Amino acid sequence: MTILFIARHFTYFRNFESVIASLAGRGHTVHLAADREESLGGRELVDRLAAGCPGVTVGFTPVREFGRYTRLARALRLGLDYLRYSDPRYDTMPKLRQRAYERTPAFVLALARLPFRAATMRLLELVEEAVPCHRGVEEFVGGRRPDLVLVTPLIELGSPQIDYVRAARRLGIRTALCVWSWDHLSSKALIRVLPDYLIVWNEIQREEAARFHGVPADRVLVTGAQCFDRWFGRMPSQDRAAFCRRAGLPDDRPFVLYVCSALFRGSPSEAAFVREWVAALRASGEPELRRLNILVRPHPQRLDEWRDAALEGAVRWGSNPIDEPGRADYFDSMYHSAAVVGLNTSALVEAAIVDRPVYTILRPEFRDNQEGTFHFHHLLTVGNGFLTAARTLEEHAGQLAAGLRGERRASNQAFVERFIRPRGLTVASTPVFVETVERIGASSTRERQRVPARALLMRPLVYALVLAGRLPLVQRIYWNPQKFRSLANA
Repeated sequence: MTILFIARHFTYFRNFESVIASLAGRGHTVHLAADREESLGGRELVDRLAAGCPGVTVGFTPVREFGRYTRLARALRLGLDYLRYSDPRYDTMPKLRQRAYERTPAFVLALARLPFRAATMRLLELVEEAVPCHRGVEEFVGGRRPDLVLVTPLIELGSPQIDYVRAARRLGIRTALCVWSWDHLSSKALIRVLPDYLIVWNEIQREEAARFHGVPADRVLVTGAQCFDRWFGRMPSQDRAAFCRRAGLPDDRPFVLYVCSALFRGSPSEAAFVREWVAALRASGEPELRRLNILVRPHPQRLDEWRDAALEGAVRWGSNPIDEPGRADYFDSMYHSAAVVGLNTSALVEAAIVDRPVYTILRPEFRDNQEGTFHFHHLLTVGNGFLTAARTLEEHAGQLAAGLRGERRASNQAFVERFIRPRGLTVASTPVFVETVERIGASSTRERQRVPARALLMRPLVYALVLAGRLPLVQRIYWNPQKFRSLANA
């Protein structure tokens, strides 16, 4: 079987590394294609896969080249994504709405202020559907002659990946969206062009697919979270004394691990909060905390805030775990810790798998990143939750001290089994994912789908919008989401 797997950038393949290697090991051909470059180590990851797995090849998609039709399609998609967040379900989550607003071109915001919002959305949907596919996309997809097209994440705001799904439909090729992370179905864009199947982690995501995107249940396939398979049954690469020496920690007492988060853009500095947190533990009335060793792992996407940030009373250490040495260090830091603390990051889920006590502090300045998202609540509720939450640093210090004395809450197992491995703790998700992909690819090819007549009828309007966009002033209003806000809000 030949598989074309498309991602926005190569780092997205990190969560599917075990799947790609397994598919290649079973004799399938897998071409990994990305829309754009990035600097988080993704290119090195896919190059390692290609070097170690016969049948895996790597390249870029034609979407790297931008034209006026691409820009118009993106503007319309961003506008539709913004209108999606006007749904009352997001009234308590203003950061998600604001994030979409900031990226939406002013002319679409002006349309959004018109009465009859539902009619406006329908008009934008019709115009977006009528925009010609990005030049070269259909040739790119068809030229690989794939039996199956996999896409991730697809639900990025204004995503150009919709074009791949439409191109595959016109060519009669099966498609599947591989859901990348635990928050994507609830905090990202709407799935407006539905692939043949969605591959998700658990029944909770199946419900989110129906609730937020209207996806029929029979098109959602639950496989478990394959990206976490590497943490199950794993042993540390070094003993605790050796690890502490490597990380620069004394090994005569326990240490707590603080894992930083990829917060929303514009969020307060987590580095500043960590300094406050460390100071609170050192000043605590709990003797366990005053001498406690503290290890802090900055998030690779927010390293800038740490460049000039002194951190007294703790050790800052750790790299992006995208290769085996980095993963070994990361796992060892969780395994040897007495507890793990963080705001809202998948590292909290990984700490639950390693079965360490996990804590958070619900601070008002970070509400948008915590209680202001749907997915954060899974940590508190699924399987009765595994995350111990406090509203103040004083309350948190008491909880952490009690945990260090062995007074921890129930095991994390109920959450892990329901959210990560829904087929049972001993059933790895990667083989299930691979078998699911093979079943989809082996099914009969779908009927070729032509461009709808309604889209062809709307093409003159699309051409007019593109021509208008060539005028200098109109061009800036069209494409620049930061300028001319007054025009949209007048």
